[in-house]
Amino acid sequence: MKLSRVALLGLLGTAFSTMCAAQNYPTKAIRLIVPFPPGGSTDLMGRVLGAKLGETFNQQVVVENRPGASGMIGNELVARAAPDGYMLTMGTIGAMSVNQSLFKSVPYDSTRDFSPVTLTGNVENLLVVHPSVPVQSVKDLIAVAASKPGMLIFASSGTGNAPHLAGELFNQLAKVKMVHLPYKGGGPAMIDLMSGQVSLSFASMPSSLPFAKSGKLRAIAVGGAKRSPAAPEIPTVAENGLPGFDVTDWQGLLAPAKTPAAIIDRLNRETIRILNERDVKERLATAGLQVVTNTPAQFADFIRAEIEKWGKVIRAAGLKPE
Repeated sequence: MKLSRVALLGLLGTAFSTMCAAQNYPTKAIRLIVPFPPGGSTDLMGRVLGAKLGETFNQQVVVENRPGASGMIGNELVARAAPDGYMLTMGTIGAMSVNQSLFKSVPYDSTRDFSPVTLTGNVENLLVVHPSVPVQSVKDLIAVAASKPGMLIFASSGTGNAPHLAGELFNQLAKVKMVHLPYKGGGPAMIDLMSGQVSLSFASMPSSLPFAKSGKLRAIAVGGAKRSPAAPEIPTVAENGLPGFDVTDWQGLLAPAKTPAAIIDRLNRETIRILNERDVKERLATAGLQVVTNTPAQFADFIRAEIEKWGKVIRAAGLKPE
């Protein structure tokens, strides 16, 4: 009985200490890991959010780029960190959902090793074709692809990323066979698309919309579930002929698993408030980032659904884990 009382007091003491730490959070600098190189949309979101959180908390938020292994190097660092809210990561569709099925060995479990805070935004994809391709709509594209199996080539910025998976999902839902050609980045893919070396791409909207507006490419549809505020006149793939199609290159904020709920809740509240500030929304929108937020529980459910969704697509496409 005495031992049980001592153990109970110890547990109560630990709980009290945790509660106090959460209430006083943060009392020192926070490290925000961006598991990709500088300059991309995830880096931009991390730096905007880091600067604003620093102002809110009156503590420095240090943004660190830890690129490599399709986001796994930076995310592993956070997954193994102390669950105290002082190390966070910017998770993405690839690093948090696609990698679980694409790679044989992933050094973390996306659903077990992280405490989701909130989605932060989407980078929309745009289905664009070279002007020589005789299609004006998704229905036209399906008809041409069905009549010429293996003749249409779609470019992406690399195997396993959102543009690649969008093409594979299109193949599966439309029951056609377009051939994937991966590039080492979106820039080279866009150059070959504009020169007619490839037929089409589900490219990121920031990189493709200017060329569509100039007439160098033809925009057919938006890849997400809703039309884009940046180009509301362009229909979605789903409404333009392929129901059920929805591919969005998302990103969000996560902490290590078992981070106290009070810390997660505060990070969630402040992040959502910051991202809905007019100047922040406008700055992100100019870079093709659409703000999207949710609760920690909703974000956790979303990640699980994305892992299942893309796992099915990867297996059906016969993509080999690397």
